[in-house]
Amino acid sequence: MNELQQLNESHGLLLVFVNVLLEQIGLPVPAYPTLIVTGALAMQSKPLLGAGVLVAMLACLIADALWYWAGKRYGSVLLKSICKISLSQDTCIRQGLNVYERVGPRAMLLSKFLPGAGALVTTVAGMNATPFAVFMRYSLAGSFIWAGSALLLGMLFSDALIPLLDWLSGYLPIAIGAVLGLLGVFIAWKYWKRRRLQARTARVPRITVPQLLALRDSDQAPVIIDVRPRFHTAVVEGIPGAVSISLEEPLEPWLDQLNDVDMVFYCACPNELSAALLAEKLHARGLTRGKALVGGLDAWREAQVAASDPPGKAATA
Repeated sequence: MNELQQLNESHGLLLVFVNVLLEQIGLPVPAYPTLIVTGALAMQSKPLLGAGVLVAMLACLIADALWYWAGKRYGSVLLKSICKISLSQDTCIRQGLNVYERVGPRAMLLSKFLPGAGALVTTVAGMNATPFAVFMRYSLAGSFIWAGSALLLGMLFSDALIPLLDWLSGYLPIAIGAVLGLLGVFIAWKYWKRRRLQARTARVPRITVPQLLALRDSDQAPVIIDVRPRFHTAVVEGIPGAVSISLEEPLEPWLDQLNDVDMVFYCACPNELSAALLAEKLHARGLTRGKALVGGLDAWREAQVAASDPPGKAATA
């Protein structure tokens, strides 16, 4: 334990800073356990406690500011990039937008306790053009709550943690193997849940953008339904003329209006999952004439860009 204490005193703050920064940027390197250990060791070096909180808050603020400005500049494109590395990428965007829609920047007070949610919420804050002063206030408060709670836990349970750390230092390979094994089981479980959901929603009929465009110009034009959360529809323009029905709102007011009509559902999510889920919910209510738009809003936009390009542009480029 003396070696561990010496290491913490000489490099502990640097380790805290790097670990917190990497986690808040989005890498799978949990920093909360590091802060708990730092809190336990700080009982023998009290100045380390205050410095640990400040260093962790600085690292959080740097990462949050990067995500905020990136969200402000790149918006929904960046959201999709963040969610590509999520274990629940099919629902990542919808959940992040819904949380911010309900509580606004206050979501930053607790978002750091959920893996990946910190980057997601701060990106949405940038997308929504949240005033930077408001963003800074909630970012600092959330960072203090998150880092302070970990350090406090370490202090409260230092009598139990320090002997445990001392024991683990002699069985480090076993401890690392156990942690990696549990992480592998968790990843496998999340992957299984995701594949199961994709297999279930694959039964929902699909329609491509060219097919939809052809139908819009005919007498059989379907009702186009935007499944994105209300917050997202207000920030990012969707397909003109679409009706907005999010997954979270009650369906009863819409049942009569959508009865016996063709429907096309679209979202801005991987595998058009939200669109398929709403089609599935309406199918259970007896409305069976719904299809999910392949590629969703991105596919629609790509088709519009291709249609606006002058003929022969690709050949002369």
